[in-house]
Amino acid sequence: MPRIDRYILSQLMTLFGFFALVLVSVYWINRAVSLFEQLISDGQTALVVLEFTALTLPLVISVVLPIAAFTASAYGTNRLSSESELIAMQAAGMSPWRLARPVLTFGVLVGLMVALLVHAVVPMARGRLNDRQAQIAQNVTAQFLRAGAFQYPVKGVTLYIRDIAADGRLEDFFLEDARDPNNQVTYTATEALVIKTENGPRLVLLRGMVQNLRIHDGNRSGPAQLSVTRFDELAYDLGSLTGSGEARKRDLRAYPTGRLLSPDAELLDATGSTVDRAQAEAHERLSKPLQAPVAAMLGFAMLLLGGFSRFGVWRQVIWAVLALILVQFLGTAVQNQVAQNASRWPLMYLPSAVGGLICVLILWLAAKPRRPLQRKPASGATT
Repeated sequence: MPRIDRYILSQLMTLFGFFALVLVSVYWINRAVSLFEQLISDGQTALVVLEFTALTLPLVISVVLPIAAFTASAYGTNRLSSESELIAMQAAGMSPWRLARPVLTFGVLVGLMVALLVHAVVPMARGRLNDRQAQIAQNVTAQFLRAGAFQYPVKGVTLYIRDIAADGRLEDFFLEDARDPNNQVTYTATEALVIKTENGPRLVLLRGMVQNLRIHDGNRSGPAQLSVTRFDELAYDLGSLTGSGEARKRDLRAYPTGRLLSPDAELLDATGSTVDRAQAEAHERLSKPLQAPVAAMLGFAMLLLGGFSRFGVWRQVIWAVLALILVQFLGTAVQNQVAQNASRWPLMYLPSAVGGLICVLILWLAAKPRRPLQRKPASGATT
């Protein structure tokens, strides 16, 4: 690689590292705050919160890197122009196509980073995150069984436990299920135990009573029937309270790209997805690394338009940002279309193709020779 290419590439990589660090920190902190509130409210420790936020970090990085590449490219080109280095390169005979070579190399390097993340690191992190979420969902005591306070796991259900013994026994248990206004059930027990089974957690009530209040035909002014049943031992399914009554479906993002391109029956059954949806996820991963070179070239090519101005290149920067917004908006629209109909997955490559065409058009305009402005002679002047 020529020395001038290495110089431009080193400048872009330095700026890219700084902007990537700043943007990832902002996105990650925003995500970490929401996870912190959710997990701490469920009774989890700070180590669990740190683990969950770390597992979401690869996905955040893969989203932020193309934006960081655009920012580094635009800022680096602006600095080269303001310090007259870009003007010196052009005066030496380097065309916009030649100047774009190190920028394209920079974009490809960032695209390789994104490809490594979306094809290897993100599926691994999502798989680990799904396993940890399943483990925490099974830990009902840590999720919502707390002593000395009324709990509302779902709408219409009230839960109260006087105390939790050291061996895990729930003392003086109270549960009211009023999700059906015409059939309200109240469970009380001296003690209760939480047992983990293959089909989800089960609650075993010991020495208690069930009160069932039925209102016939929904007429509250009419006669109601109250039945009382005493028991020594009663099993209660906690699946309706924890959301684990049905088998948890794995996330498509936890599977490698190769399996998603040719999904088998086991993958479709585990995720509850379709062949089109799995292939759409795979092609979304394949198209995501293409965003990085497109974003880098947009930030560079737009700043080559126009001549020298004492007011800087702020107009070109605005056009570059608008072009990036257009490509991002197109990507969002394509994702919505694919979400409605997964068989439209070829549209995933449309934003990168449109962005590439915009870059080629801008470089062609920048390389096109400009005609000098001809001043009209004054009236009455001779040639």
